[in-house]
Formats: sequence, C-alpha cells, structure tokens
Amino acid sequence: MANLIFYPIADKILDATYRVYDGACGTGGMLTVAEETLQQLAKEHQKEVSIHLFGQEINPETYAISKADLLLKGEGMAADNMKFGSTLSGDAFPTMVFDFMLSNPPYGKSWKTDLERMGGKGQMSDSRFVVQHKGEELSLITRSSDGQLMFLVNMLSKMNHATELGSRIAEVHNGSSLFTGDAGQGESNIRRWIIENDWLEAIIALPLNMFYNTGIATYIWVLSNRKPGHRRGKIQLIDATGISTPLRKNLGKKNCELSADQIKQITDIFMRFEESEISKIFPNEAFGYWKIVVERPLRIPGIEPDKVYKAAEIKALKAERGTNPDAPPVICKKTGDTIEYEPDPDLRDTEQVPLLEQGGIEAFFKREVLPYAPDAWIDYSKTQIGYEIFFTRHFYKPTPMRTLEEIRADIIALEKETEGLLGEIIGDKK
Repeated sequence: MANLIFYPIADKILDATYRVYDGACGTGGMLTVAEETLQQLAKEHQKEVSIHLFGQEINPETYAISKADLLLKGEGMAADNMKFGSTLSGDAFPTMVFDFMLSNPPYGKSWKTDLERMGGKGQMSDSRFVVQHKGEELSLITRSSDGQLMFLVNMLSKMNHATELGSRIAEVHNGSSLFTGDAGQGESNIRRWIIENDWLEAIIALPLNMFYNTGIATYIWVLSNRKPGHRRGKIQLIDATGISTPLRKNLGKKNCELSADQIKQITDIFMRFEESEISKIFPNEAFGYWKIVVERPLRIPGIEPDKVYKAAEIKALKAERGTNPDAPPVICKKTGDTIEYEPDPDLRDTEQVPLLEQGGIEAFFKREVLPYAPDAWIDYSKTQIGYEIFFTRHFYKPTPMRTLEEIRADIIALEKETEGLLGEIIGDKK
C-alpha cells in the first residue's frame, strides 16, 4: 500500500513537509512503513523531506501501543499526533488535510453507536458525509451494520486540493464495498461520488487468507485527486489473488503472504497500467447504471374507458380491483391529446440500464421492455444513478465442459465397478 501511494509520484517529491494520516491506525504499523518508504524514495531522489504522522484509534490497547512505540523512538511530536477516540463521531483532525493516507478500517462492523451520536441518518449534519455533487445533495451514509466505507469518505474529505501532488490514498476493504447498496443508497452514492469525481485509480484483489482473523476476499482501493493524464477517466482492476507465498505455519486464518518480489510485481503491474490477464482497464462509466422505474396502467373491468377519474375515485377502484389485462386502463389526467394513466403498483418494475448503453435509456426500453409490455412507460422522476463493481465478473474463467468421450468412459468404468454388486446385496448366488 505504501508503494502504491508513493511510487507513482516518486520523481515529484520535493524538499518539503508531508503529512501522512491513518484514521484507523491500530498500533501504527502502516504509518511507520509509509514513513520509511517516503524517506527512502526521497533519499534516492536526493530530496530532504520532513514527515509528520497523524493517526486515530478507538481501541485503547492498540492506541497505547502506537503512542508508546513513537515515544520509544524519540518521536514525541508524532506521538502527540496519535489520538484516541472514534474517527467517525469524534474526528480528531476536523480542519486538517493530508498529502498521503492509508488505512485498514474495520469492515463488517456496526457503527450504529456512532451514527446515533451524530444525530442518525435523518439529522446528520457532518459535512464529511452529506455532500453537494453535480447540483444535488448526496447522502454518503451507509447502513449502520457496516461502516467501512465511512472511513474512506472521511479520508476523502481530508484531501489536499491546493498542491501539485494533491493527495494519494490506499485503503483495504472487503468485497461488500464494491457492490453493496442500491442506486441512491449510501454505499452506491459513495462509489458514484468517487468515480464521477475521477478519484479512483485502481482496485487490487488480494489473495485469500492474507489476514490473521478472516479468510474473506479483500481489496486495496487506490485513489488520487491528481490522476496523471493517462489514467484520467479510467479505472484499473488488478487480480492479484494468484500472487502469494504460502507460510510454513498458519497464523490463525492467515496462510500466505506477499514476498518482496511479489509486492514489486504487483506494484509494477499497477505502474505499467496495461491490459493483461490479471490487469483490466475500463472507462469510469463502465461501472455506472441508471435505475429506471417501469410503470404499467391500472386496469379495472367495467369502468368508463374515456373518463378521467379523480384521486378519491381511483382509491375506491383500487380497493375493489381485480386486474384484468384486457380491461380498460384508468385515466388519471388528460391534457389536450396527452393522456396519463394511473399506474398499477403491483405491476411496477425496475430495470438497470448501463451508462454505456448505446442509445441510452430509450433504446434499452424499446428493446428490453416494450416487446413484452407494450403499455409500459418510464417514470423519469424516479430515475436514479448507481455504481457497482462486480470485480470477479471481469476475471472469470469458465471451466471447459467435459467431452462426451470422457463422460462415456466414466460411465463404463462405473458400470464395471458395480458389476455384480446388486447380486451381492440381494443375496443372488447364481
């Protein structure tokens, strides 16, 4: 992760002061490695840098270790910058921006207590998590059962927009951050906010069982508000699940690691930014879609076909309806030659239309909906934009089907193996 945030800008490092931040710093290991990596690169480029570390941690034991470690190293100022408390509900650095940020936040963990302290979804006023985007207000508040993406939003709110380097971020997530949440919900809004601002450079899938307490799939997100020209408008996906070295002895669920050469291999794949079997490059829009609401008219047997029904009348009709596809549709509004029908909630449906759909929503609707429901229409007032990244879909390799000869050979072998078995079971001694 340190390589991913520092190597791309190694030749742009100046004789300057840099701030490095981790909002879920634990014992401070990531900050220490980040500091060592930046110092080494600065030395290689003959630059003098001053590095200030900042971290926040909610667990008292690991917080104490991070602070004590820096004190033992004689880094008293850095130790003062390690803060105790919740990053989400008690941000220790509300007015600061940082040049480099990296973190491994808790995932699959409830943040309900923090949410309640912050006023709940309805009363949230923290500007980190409710933002203005393209003329609309976006809520970046995720479900209370999993707050991992909230830590990423916190870091994005602390990006430095005033320097040439801007900010670079690397954060570890599990798979749910890629696709959880429907269009308009917090998780999807976060992905939309990130991708439409063109901050996401790459997502790297790590090998399974890389961590001590979980065997689930994990991914490194790499972000920057200063994408180089060749990366603008694009996102790189790297499947590094097959790159690892087995441990001689398992440590909990951790049974593998990345060697120095393998870390370099993954870093090089990221830096080259080329297509290969394990590196795919997509336009930002490839991960977005319109969620459209498809309506069909309410049909009631025995009504007057040309009558415009009032709201109270429609309510009464709904209470006694027995929908019939051949019955006349209920008209709720008529303006000149334009007729509006009352939608039937039981027939309401939604569709996802890719942002890259040729011809857009209308073309999709004509091809995928109208042939099967000629009376359908789109309620454009309910259209929402969503983003999801189904990572494994892009690297899926189907298993070749077995040939008929192989199947036939197996059947014959089984027949020979079971020959006479039935006779033994039923006692046939012939």
